[in-house]
Amino acid sequence: MSTVVVARKGTTLAIASDSLITFGEMRLPPAYEANDKLFAIADSWVGAVGSTAHLPVLRQALSSLTPEERQLDSREGLFDTFLQLHPKLKDRFFMNTKEHDSDPYESSQYSILVANAQGIFGVESYREVFEFQRFWAIGSGRRFALGAMHAVYDKARSAAEIAEAGVLAGCEFDTSSAGPARVHTFKFKKRD
Repeated sequence: MSTVVVARKGTTLAIASDSLITFGEMRLPPAYEANDKLFAIADSWVGAVGSTAHLPVLRQALSSLTPEERQLDSREGLFDTFLQLHPKLKDRFFMNTKEHDSDPYESSQYSILVANAQGIFGVESYREVFEFQRFWAIGSGRRFALGAMHAVYDKARSAAEIAEAGVLAGCEFDTSSAGPARVHTFKFKKRD
């Protein structure tokens, strides 16, 4: 899978990912594939894990929304955005919404992180939206990343340093993650 992380320290945010793409047991290092687990849309950076198909589908689906429909800077806005996106994912991109027979809702099949000047957010498969104050991680390397970010948070000077520590821990211990780490940083703006 992957390691994708977000971190906030002071007035700086960072989103980062590893660079490895896998197909089952096959590894496709970044020298062989230009695919990136992070992409910019409007004033946000989005990171996704899971199927390799998720990234181009998510990028195109989000781009197809009008700026009014694509609200990525709050929990409520993200929920509404993914609620509008869900039928498009099914109808236009043929997403399979079923994970388990006991699912309470149709799944959107995504685990993503969103970082922008308003904060750091996570969206899970049933369109649950979380807002993180310090840091978070998704993907198969998340446990290693969370531990590393927790360990360095108080000593780190920047969000980028925290995020990079998380990705590097995922790369070190998770078989589906590998470097180099890709890191994007920007300023956090307090809400009025």
